[in-house]
Amino acid sequence: MAKISVTWKKSTIGYSQKQRRIIESLGLRKLNHTVVHEASPSIIGMLKKVGHLVEVREGE
Repeated sequence: MAKISVTWKKSTIGYSQKQRRIIESLGLRKLNHTVVHEASPSIIGMLKKVGHLVEVREGE
C-alpha cells in the first residue's frame, strides 16, 4: 500500500468530540504534527471525516 503523510493544521476547538477522537487516533499530538500511515481503507475513512482539519500528502 501507498504511504500518506498527515499533518494537523487546524484546531479542533468548536468541533465535535468524535472529530477530536479521530485526530487523536490518527496519532496527532499537537498542531503542525505530522505522522505517516499506510493508505488503508480505515485511515482513508478517518481522513474524510476530518479533512478540513488536516493536510494530506501522498507518496511520502
